[in-house]
Amino acid sequence: MAQQLSVKEPTAEQIAEQKIYKQMGVTDAEYELVCGFLGRNPNYVEIGVFSVMWSEHCSYKNSKPVLRKFPVTGPRVLMGPGEGAGIVDIGDNQAVVFKIESHNHPSAIEPFQGAATGVGGIIRDIFSMGARPVASLNSLRFGSLKNDRVKYLFEHVVSGIAGYGNCIGIPTVGGEVMFDESYEGNPLVNAMCVGLIDHDKIQKGVARGVGNPVFYVGPATGRDGIHGATFASEELTAESEAKRPAVQVGDPFMEKLVLESCLELINSGIVVGIQDMGAAGLTCSSAEMASKAGNGIELYLDEVPQRETGMTPYEMMLSESQERMLFVVKPEHEAQAKEIFERWGLICAKVGKVTDDGRLKLYHGGEVVGDMPVKALVDECPVYNKPSKVPAYYENSASIDTTRYVEVVDLNDALKQVLASPTVASKEWVYNQYDYMVRTETFVRPGSDAAVVGVPGTRKALAMTTDCNSRYVYLDPEVGGKIAVSEAARNIVCSGAEPLAITDNLNYGSPEKPEIFWQLEKSTDGMAEACRQLDTPVIGGNVSLYNENAKGAIYPTPVVGMVGLIHDHDHITTQGFKHEGDVIFLLGDTMAELGGSEFQKVLHGVTEGRPPVIDLAVEKKLLGSVLKAIQNGLVASAHDLSDGGLAVALAESCISGKLGAVVNVTSELRADHALFSESQSRILLSATPEKAAELKSWITSQGVPVTELGKVEGSTLNITVNGNAAIASPVAGLEKVWKDAIPCLMQ
Repeated sequence: MAQQLSVKEPTAEQIAEQKIYKQMGVTDAEYELVCGFLGRNPNYVEIGVFSVMWSEHCSYKNSKPVLRKFPVTGPRVLMGPGEGAGIVDIGDNQAVVFKIESHNHPSAIEPFQGAATGVGGIIRDIFSMGARPVASLNSLRFGSLKNDRVKYLFEHVVSGIAGYGNCIGIPTVGGEVMFDESYEGNPLVNAMCVGLIDHDKIQKGVARGVGNPVFYVGPATGRDGIHGATFASEELTAESEAKRPAVQVGDPFMEKLVLESCLELINSGIVVGIQDMGAAGLTCSSAEMASKAGNGIELYLDEVPQRETGMTPYEMMLSESQERMLFVVKPEHEAQAKEIFERWGLICAKVGKVTDDGRLKLYHGGEVVGDMPVKALVDECPVYNKPSKVPAYYENSASIDTTRYVEVVDLNDALKQVLASPTVASKEWVYNQYDYMVRTETFVRPGSDAAVVGVPGTRKALAMTTDCNSRYVYLDPEVGGKIAVSEAARNIVCSGAEPLAITDNLNYGSPEKPEIFWQLEKSTDGMAEACRQLDTPVIGGNVSLYNENAKGAIYPTPVVGMVGLIHDHDHITTQGFKHEGDVIFLLGDTMAELGGSEFQKVLHGVTEGRPPVIDLAVEKKLLGSVLKAIQNGLVASAHDLSDGGLAVALAESCISGKLGAVVNVTSELRADHALFSESQSRILLSATPEKAAELKSWITSQGVPVTELGKVEGSTLNITVNGNAAIASPVAGLEKVWKDAIPCLMQ
């Protein structure tokens, strides 16, 4: 649907008198700042441009103070935050490029296109750096699947992700899905993309070279997506449905042409700067490219390709029509650039030039319709230090004893209930809709701890994952933030990879509420500390605030996207048990920690108390010892313990390997606590009988607690606790419960 705006736009005087700027999310104080930068009242185009550039989505004005806490450098980091995506060295003149971004609000009101264009946007971020995208992942959050609207959103978001990724030919290899009532009315759709690049092909979004022409490439501009960045920076309300036209419409086939032609342009060596037109469209790309170069840009809007008649400068500057790029070349390379895009059947129009006056000047119909200082738009947006307040729920939950629940005796039934929880259950219903094998470099498919994609022409591979237990973050944001990073690293190591760096997507409620800003502050404290301790710097990401519904804010959800390097294909490890007779080990200590656990939610119907504790020094020691054991060929399978604890980890390893296990757990804890506690820094390993003693000796020598649990055997999962029968379930029966849960709920 096109967003038809009135051709008769208000004057600068009317904007000031009627405070029309407030409809664009601009406060009175911000409007006064704009007037100060311009030395006059802004016209309709200018206040529109300022409103999107100063929105939270583009400026991070409420979150900059907390983002500054993150470590962003490291020996492998080639490019950190500030460009389209971060870049990390993987040796041999090669690098991995990756980033995660949200498309939450668009997906809430138009789930198919909202999710699809989220995928398209993050792919453009990757190839605008000069990298070839090799994999996509996602992190999704929805309300309860007992709700028909949630089912609709879930179904169409997954279809949108599949529709875009499958058509463009980039494998969707992994991700996570969590279901909780806190996300009803405001689902989270976070899309991540990973690419590969040679060091000498790295690009930046800069408009360098005074006098150089500025080119637009991609489909013509329409009225879709106008004020999308502003829409993403406000709470969803009952009126949000009326903003359906603000959701962009994607065309993956067009994006494939843009991708290949832009990579050809970059490989030709003539590009000065290139950036995708993402949030805020032509406005953001032009202003940011000029700012990063310390230059200005003139745009001739009559030259902008338009697919609708009578488009105004305001509409052209704020449209978020998809699959469009802006790039700069030298005048002598104009013909070569045009020839490349003509050969791919794409529009390539010269729409401006680089200037030395530091201003964004807009021309239309022979007149100047906008004249703004670039630095004011990009670098001098007001930054707010929001008030912070400890929530009452947090203080009250300190005294809650999460071990007080009546002991669950039927642990066979308990395991099946937890396996059937949509958060834990098999996500085959989701990933079977994705083409995860296209490009034929997918070594580990969705469903294990991390996905693994090969680096063509080498023995190297990349492991990748997205993680965040938002219940933990809600119960204790600082601890939950540490756990989010640590769990991602655990998944990466269990796949045989060295963790490299993270990209994050910080999803929270309204920062105007002190209790919500406190969640943001404390969780980023925890994430930053974990990144420092585990040597995984933050190389980029996204902030999505104002995620609220009628009942209040979503759970704070700082999603961590992590990539790791597998140095040799022989190190690739998966969670499934491999051979009869293999010895099973549990690494780490188990305590009675049920706060925020799946067992607590499913069996007792609450999320309360404090989450499991985590010691980052212990975590680092665990990760280092397991990675070295894998690299030395001592490990047959590896699986981190997360949702559902030891019982679920054992069941998943049995299901994945289609083998049973005989396990005896020795513990001072109650049987239900021993099997379903979600204590951190624990990993389940198996090893062949020939290597079991060496593995145990190595782990012990590293100061990591290790317990021999039993053996891979038969076709039934048999677990005893302190010699007493606890669980005896055929693996085939557990697999059916686990696989059928989501399809049954979606019927």
